[in-house]
Amino acid sequence: MELLSLILLWGFLLGGVRAKPLFPEHEKDPAFWHSWAQRTLRTALSLQDLNKNIAKNLILFLGDGMGVSTVTAARILKGQLNRQSGEETELEMDKFPYVALAKTYNTDSQVADSAGTATAFLCGVKANWGTVGVNAAAVRNQCNTTTGNEVTSILKWAKDAGKSVGIVTTTRLNHATPSAAYAHSVSRDWFSDADMPREALQAGCKDIARQLFENIPDINVIMGGGRRYMLPKNTSDVEYPNEAKHQGTRLDGRDLLEEWQMKMRHERGVYVWNRRDLLALNPNNVDYLLGLFEPSDMTYDLERDKESDPSLTEMVDMAIKVLRKNPRGFYLLVEGGRIDHGHHEGKAKQALHEAVEMDRAIGRAGLLTSEWDTLTVVTADHSHVFNFGGYTMRGTSIFGLAPMLSDIDHKPFTSIVYGNGPGYKVVNGTRENVSTIDFYNDNYQAQAAVPLSLETHGGEDVAVFAKGPMAHLLHGVHEQNYIPHVMAYAACIGQNQRHCLYARSEAPELSLTWSSLFTLLTVGHLLC
Repeated sequence: MELLSLILLWGFLLGGVRAKPLFPEHEKDPAFWHSWAQRTLRTALSLQDLNKNIAKNLILFLGDGMGVSTVTAARILKGQLNRQSGEETELEMDKFPYVALAKTYNTDSQVADSAGTATAFLCGVKANWGTVGVNAAAVRNQCNTTTGNEVTSILKWAKDAGKSVGIVTTTRLNHATPSAAYAHSVSRDWFSDADMPREALQAGCKDIARQLFENIPDINVIMGGGRRYMLPKNTSDVEYPNEAKHQGTRLDGRDLLEEWQMKMRHERGVYVWNRRDLLALNPNNVDYLLGLFEPSDMTYDLERDKESDPSLTEMVDMAIKVLRKNPRGFYLLVEGGRIDHGHHEGKAKQALHEAVEMDRAIGRAGLLTSEWDTLTVVTADHSHVFNFGGYTMRGTSIFGLAPMLSDIDHKPFTSIVYGNGPGYKVVNGTRENVSTIDFYNDNYQAQAAVPLSLETHGGEDVAVFAKGPMAHLLHGVHEQNYIPHVMAYAACIGQNQRHCLYARSEAPELSLTWSSLFTLLTVGHLLC
């Protein structure tokens, strides 16, 4: 009898509900789809006129853990937050004219971590799992393999070329992705000297927080979390003075924040630790900006204290306004770092809201820059074992149930599932019945097939979206380390600069040609 009820319910869900289309009436008309396709075709044809300008500005948006399934789910969520069904929505990155795929493996690992991948898309070389800013000859956790194996990042190439440079992240600033922009470490976990083995310290290796201020000492904009790694051990945090877990960690007694402020006191340098002070700044009066808004990683956007913590969009807005004053342009690295953390915790709602917030930041950056002279690239370092399915109907909440029960255990399941992770739960010997819990909760951990305390990365390729000068060079399938080479080529920095001399030598001739043509047309008009 129970099985018969299941079949009847299943049939109703798949048949009865689907008999009532949950989509706009105009989508029944073939002319709607033909018209949309023709508009898209005209846009595609216009891309034959390639933008080969020299890129004055470079922006890299990195969604940590933002695989293709995350992009798709975030697109649907963005639409549903705007009271649409969601599937037809466009993310800002969807509007970019060029898309490629990047292979994410590390030199020693089929499924990558964020350190080795960051070294690839920032320094232009593939590297070992868990290492930042060093090549594959460096061995993880072995300090004596650091020297001689350091590699520099595109952020340094841009700084050496006279551009302003910045880093904005929602993680701690000495986390894997941002650290590859400035540090050389055989361990991504050496956040401060308190996290390092004694042998490494004695051998002369430096912690990553220290390298942030010493390796490239004049980074113009630095914003994210990580205050505790900059302060002496047991120093109270300015925002959480009574919480021991947020106290400083440094064993060398150095206050890196005070040192930075002293150094920048005559350089129009400003340090802020809360949203109010950040938004009160006049970017025209700031040349160097250090913003540390949490002791460690910044909070999830869904949990953000809007009085004390700025959004990623607000940080990007201020960063660009400070950086763009440089007539030589800028390089900006932006990381939506907590997409990754949400997935690791099995909290899909947190991860997807982080992705939507990063997309808002991409849109804001687009309004503040021009596609004519700014190359913007959006990509991910790796994917996750995150997916959604179950034959959900159009407009179904991305966090909702699939329209069927399992034909094995006769229980419902959410559309979103993980291949592994903390969402694996067994109740009375069988899979947990999700209908008995609040699966719309911000911190609900989606069901997983394999029990793990933390969900893992995925190994598939990730998307690369690009717009602006030389964006067409990002096409097809590439190794991940190709990305900074394209960006450097577009901006005439780093090792590819011969074409820039040619481009500059051509510019006056082009100008003369148009001037001559204008003169001829004017004379012709007068003669007539």
